Amino acid sequence: MANSEWYDKGVAMRRALYGEAAVERSNAANYNDPIMGKFIEYAQEAVFGGLWARPGLDLKTRTLICIISDTTMGREEELAIHLRFALGQGWTEDELVEAILQLSGYIGLPLVRGALLKARAVFAEIKAEG
Repeated sequence: MANSEWYDKGVAMRRALYGEAAVERSNAANYNDPIMGKFIEYAQEAVFGGLWARPGLDLKTRTLICIISDTTMGREEELAIHLRFALGQGWTEDELVEAILQLSGYIGLPLVRGALLKARAVFAEIKAEG
């Protein structure tokens, strides 16, 4: 079966957001079996090709929406991915921390604390990677 236009856009978008090396590491660690291979194929088409590649919002805004959503839902593993995307789109660590802190009055300190702990770890990982 030929790849759809959304799939091809999605593969390119995921690589643009995440970076070549990170995509290869993620593929090797998470998506190298039939079950998870199906997941990433779908995600690349539906999410990266169908949502991230849509007109109407810039990628910087889309990354902040994901940070807010992940924090609100307590999705720390996804938050780690989206923090990398957001930094790549020009958000600073301080801006991302402030965005997460802003949520404390609306979603509660436990979710914000967890998000900030994850952010601290991600920022340290990125610095260690160079």
